[in-house]
Amino acid sequence: MTTALRSFLSYVRYRGDITSDLAAAVPIVANWSLSSIPRAIGRDEVTHLLASIDRQTPIGCRDYAMILALARLGLRSSEVVTLELDDIDWVAGEIHVVGKNGQRNDLPLPADVGEAIADYLQKSRPRNASRRVFLRDKAPIRGFTGQCGLGSVIRRSLKRAGIDAPTKGTHQFRHGLASEMLRGGASLGEIGEVLGHRHVQTTAIYAKVNLNALRTLALPWPGEAQ
Repeated sequence: MTTALRSFLSYVRYRGDITSDLAAAVPIVANWSLSSIPRAIGRDEVTHLLASIDRQTPIGCRDYAMILALARLGLRSSEVVTLELDDIDWVAGEIHVVGKNGQRNDLPLPADVGEAIADYLQKSRPRNASRRVFLRDKAPIRGFTGQCGLGSVIRRSLKRAGIDAPTKGTHQFRHGLASEMLRGGASLGEIGEVLGHRHVQTTAIYAKVNLNALRTLALPWPGEAQ
């Protein structure tokens, strides 16, 4: 609103309707750093969501593997849809993901995630020359062209499972993993390493979800009131 108001006032001054620079008088809205709280899907909701997927169908087998990768590895949606066959080191039990700005991050491949991906590759993935791990289920059969496809999978799966999630996007799984790691005693540095954060400030927002640790910092209320 303030941006629009400044633009309007600059425009009317350009037209000559006013002579004073009223745009400079529009106050700045405070934008506090780390003011929001990550909206994370709960562990029980993730369990229910995965259990609701029919893994006997090719689409369900694929969706299960993608959602499990989001939940267990905290990957970004772009990292899932661009994952290629050569990015999985089955012998070493590692997965190589390409994050923001082309940054590569090597992560341990959890057994359940590896089994889900292997199940999809062996039983449900269409025969295709594409090196992408996860392929579209509709023609043309190829890798996802963007993040919207995975977002549609998440929305459809949440609706089918009857889960009222905090958001409809994929990032809630990333926030959920970070929150669980924090409750389990992981440091912010360890969480940032798993999530592929380049700066510790990016991970600092998760300190706000550790209510037990924050209570130790709270000052006593003055007087006898509780």
